[in-house]
Amino acid sequence: MEITVNYDYREEDVRALLDVEALAAHVIREEGMPENTEVSINFVTEAEIHELNREYRDIDAPTDVLSFECDGYDDDMPLLDDMSFELGDIVISVDRAEKQAPEYGLSFSDEMSLLITHGLLHLCGYDHMEDEEAREMEERERAHLSSFWDRPFMRSSADV
Repeated sequence: MEITVNYDYREEDVRALLDVEALAAHVIREEGMPENTEVSINFVTEAEIHELNREYRDIDAPTDVLSFECDGYDDDMPLLDDMSFELGDIVISVDRAEKQAPEYGLSFSDEMSLLITHGLLHLCGYDHMEDEEAREMEERERAHLSSFWDRPFMRSSADV
């Protein structure tokens, strides 16, 4: 498993909050992704994520997390041991996460953990466009974060 973390913004703050690589590896394994999975997680400014959101989603506003899928996973897909499986890239606005954490009754660390998990679940094929999809995704987020932190994980709102 190869997890690349690009601390382009507020590296010391993010590193002090959590072990990003360990959380990502936990979620990827729990979701049954192959051991040769590669993913990148990028921490950026609000202005940078705003530009990405405008460019790739035609939404002229900042957001908290964006996921960009690469290979896409299919259970029937043959994967050779020497082949890398590029799950995709996640981009997170550190400032946005810090601002919205209190709105959801979370610590900055918990909000960042949720956004990493949320982004990874998108790369694993989850979505939240329909109510049932959203419930399933939220359940997976809670399960992964509760098992990673070894404590119940709760957020006061369903919106991510």
